Amino acid sequence: MHASDSVAPPSPDWSRSALGDPAGWPPSLRLTVDILLNSPLAMLLMWGPEQIMVYNDAYSALIGLSSLRAPGGGVPSIQPAAWSWNGAAIRQAWSGAGASYRGVSLPVWRNDGVAQQLLDLYYTPIRNEHGQVAGVLCALNPAQGAPAPEGARALRILVVEDNADARYLVCETLRALGHEVQAAATGEDALPELAGQPFDVLFTDVSLPGMSGVELARQALRLAPTLQLLFASGYGDELTRHLEFPAQSLQKPYDIEQLQAALAQIAGRMDAGPA
Repeated sequence: MHASDSVAPPSPDWSRSALGDPAGWPPSLRLTVDILLNSPLAMLLMWGPEQIMVYNDAYSALIGLSSLRAPGGGVPSIQPAAWSWNGAAIRQAWSGAGASYRGVSLPVWRNDGVAQQLLDLYYTPIRNEHGQVAGVLCALNPAQGAPAPEGARALRILVVEDNADARYLVCETLRALGHEVQAAATGEDALPELAGQPFDVLFTDVSLPGMSGVELARQALRLAPTLQLLFASGYGDELTRHLEFPAQSLQKPYDIEQLQAALAQIAGRMDAGPA
């Protein structure tokens, strides 16, 4: 084999992804994914109304989160920063207008922590055979310079999430933000953890197999009355706004900035002490 010869990488197995068999993909999706996977530039595709996420190795390396393994193909439990930083910019892309933004400060993972990095972002609408926008492709390129990362108060957090992939991602994100994290898959598994060691925050999905997140919170408060409660729900605060105890809710899918803001509010209440 000559030095100039190349070997094509093996085709990804899409059978378990939300995109399904590539034989059923529209031509625009097939072309976009082929370009994305063969590009040295970091690229992230959000496809369809579910916003199925596909990305390449360059994107994984740029973001620095080890749980992101190209090519993706799932609906994210936490929206990537390139999608959550500016709602108007994303709506513009979905409406059919391409745009570029220079020097956007986004969080990336470096040396087991979160740092802010300046990135140039390029959004391109991807249209289907009927001319409708079916997806948005974002290309990311490092800009010059980066501000120093912001500090955060470290919290002891128990995460309760039955989806293994989502649980891993949330825990890794929280650890990267500087928090101490334990995890459980069910409310029944979480109660012994709560009884055995102190936590600042219970961060639980509302919908869990067996005991619900709300019932878990009730029992957790009996064990630790000062425990702070943070719910994640696909229904926003609809299921939690009328509870007999104080709690915060995040609407799925939430982004890192929303998670940081919720934890900052919790830390502020803890620092202020009892009312």
